Amino acid sequence: MRHPHTPVRRRTLGVVAACAGVALGAVTLAGLTSNLPLSGAVAASVSRVIATASPVPPAAGPLAAVADDAAEQLADARSAVRAAHAVAADASASGLDLAIETTVDTGALEAQIDRLADADLTPVLLLPEIVEDADQETLIVEQRVATIRAVLDGELAQKAAAEAAAEAQRQAEAEAAAAAAAAEALAQANTPEGAQATARQMAAERYGWGEGEFSCLFSLWNKESSWNYQAYNASSGATGIPQALPGSKMAASGADWQTNAATQVSWGLDYIARAYGAPCSAWGHSQATNWY
Repeated sequence: MRHPHTPVRRRTLGVVAACAGVALGAVTLAGLTSNLPLSGAVAASVSRVIATASPVPPAAGPLAAVADDAAEQLADARSAVRAAHAVAADASASGLDLAIETTVDTGALEAQIDRLADADLTPVLLLPEIVEDADQETLIVEQRVATIRAVLDGELAQKAAAEAAAEAQRQAEAEAAAAAAAAEALAQANTPEGAQATARQMAAERYGWGEGEFSCLFSLWNKESSWNYQAYNASSGATGIPQALPGSKMAASGADWQTNAATQVSWGLDYIARAYGAPCSAWGHSQATNWY
């Protein structure tokens, strides 16, 4: 698009000069019949040539340049109108209350478009002025569109940033709530009652042990640790609900064996199944030897 201070097109002015030269040549030729002392026969001959000859057309190159310039300006003007409609539609679709009028008055430019569209019917000497007028109206519309677009883009960016911040806050709150819920659930599971409920469920689901076996398990671990996941025997180093020796053995069931009663229960049930087959056998051994 042309800069607002671009000089008037030299090629169109050249065409004006060329056309003016043709007209001037015709006038000069006509003047020969009156200013030169020609004989009657010669004068009559020259008069017939002037009367019957077609006007000498301007050079084809300059005329083509004027037509090209008009076509280019017409395309630019139509593009500016489309941009005006697009920015207004985008502003409306955004739903934002912009601190600027979002409509663009394209009436004057559309009038110039109509004039350019009829360029084939317009005298060549008038085209440069029409093109220049259309250029100025195009520039006005383009500047208005650019202003609205800048405001709209800025508001959209602020809206996107605010929405992103709100989403990040929502996710942070959700994660904090989930963490709190998990901590609360863990704290509940780590109570003796919670550990017993976990053991009853695991014993039934993993090993098919019913209430009879669980009764033996309850007695066994009640004797060993009172179902306290933090239980520790300072003299032997036995740790946790099942009193694993050493406590690090329970890492086989989970890295959180020191803080999670469920992990300790899982390891303890597996140990009983492998070493004694069932809790009642382990309980019988404990009663006889005071260890299992």
